[in-house]
Amino acid sequence: MSATDVTICQLLLSLELGGAEVLAARIARQLRDDYRFVFVCLETMGRLGEELQADGFPVHVLDKRPGVDWGVIRRLKSLIRQEGIDLVHAHHYGPFFYGVAARLPWGRPPVLLTEHGRLFPDRARRSHLLLNRLLLGRDDRLFGVGDGVRLALIGNEGFPRDRVGVIYNGIDTAAFGDVGHLRQEVRQELQLRPGGLVILQAARLEPIKDHATAIRAMARVAATRSDIRLLLAGEGSSASEIDALIDALDLRSHVLRLGLRADVNRLLAAADVVLLSSVSEGIPLTLIEGMAAGLPVLATRVGGIPEVVEEGQTGLLVAAGDDEAMAQQILRLAEDPARREQMGQAGRERANDLFSEARMVAEYDRAYRHMTMRWAVRAVSGV
Repeated sequence: MSATDVTICQLLLSLELGGAEVLAARIARQLRDDYRFVFVCLETMGRLGEELQADGFPVHVLDKRPGVDWGVIRRLKSLIRQEGIDLVHAHHYGPFFYGVAARLPWGRPPVLLTEHGRLFPDRARRSHLLLNRLLLGRDDRLFGVGDGVRLALIGNEGFPRDRVGVIYNGIDTAAFGDVGHLRQEVRQELQLRPGGLVILQAARLEPIKDHATAIRAMARVAATRSDIRLLLAGEGSSASEIDALIDALDLRSHVLRLGLRADVNRLLAAADVVLLSSVSEGIPLTLIEGMAAGLPVLATRVGGIPEVVEEGQTGLLVAAGDDEAMAQQILRLAEDPARREQMGQAGRERANDLFSEARMVAEYDRAYRHMTMRWAVRAVSGV
């Protein structure tokens, strides 16, 4: 079996715009000359799914209902046969469960899991520990997007240590490295002061991102400095609560909600600092993008963030939920442009060295080739 004969299923909950979804699309677009890719959404298509469909990729939606939907397993099993799928690349644990369940009783095709992050709080569940050992096939592979996620797959999910690796998320760093010429243009569009400090948080408006801490930090900052602005790019289920908090703290002139944006690279051109206030994370693309754009990072010390940000070198880290410490660090960065410049340059170098899209895609390509070759050998030999 040559690589060009291989059909890979990218299996996700949906193809709404998000970190895991964007990465799945990037992998497929980069490797479409080497493999045939099929996208399968357990729940809904989403905006990105529509774009991929327009780009020529088959996209299927299985209309999963809440809870464990046994009908989805049957439909996915049928789809695997219909599309001639040779490998399932599941993004997150939920799709992984459906991917391995759909191939019973034969145990084929192999499944590759990429775990992009963990729920908060992250605890071991006995049901998972037993089920994962039973369902894991001998040709399956598992990857965390960072070492913290890898350790959670081993400790909290019970997967064998020698079957779990790390592939860091990657981005097209060049797309973010040359945006400085847009700074004045974007600031004018957003009606921002030419000399004021601008902080950008690009993240889904969901509880796990804890925008409330960032907004409370801005309330403390606004009491001291009137020239600092926080831009919030994204949409989600917490939008109304976030708007209410901004109003309650009288921060409409200090915190600007921009909605869902597809031009984060342009927004980074207008920013001086990139912020993330999450209570749990894998390897967040938004921080890597900010570093590639030459910006210092201010983020919470959770999940894989310390793997991305070298504390004191490329950014500053605070405890999750600590709006006082976050405000203090915002003011420190505001008062020290030379340090911001130094951190930003160090961040750009780190992004290029560790988190490039080319490196990430090459590692998944190697995994695809290794897994499908092993399966092909077993299929021919009948073992």
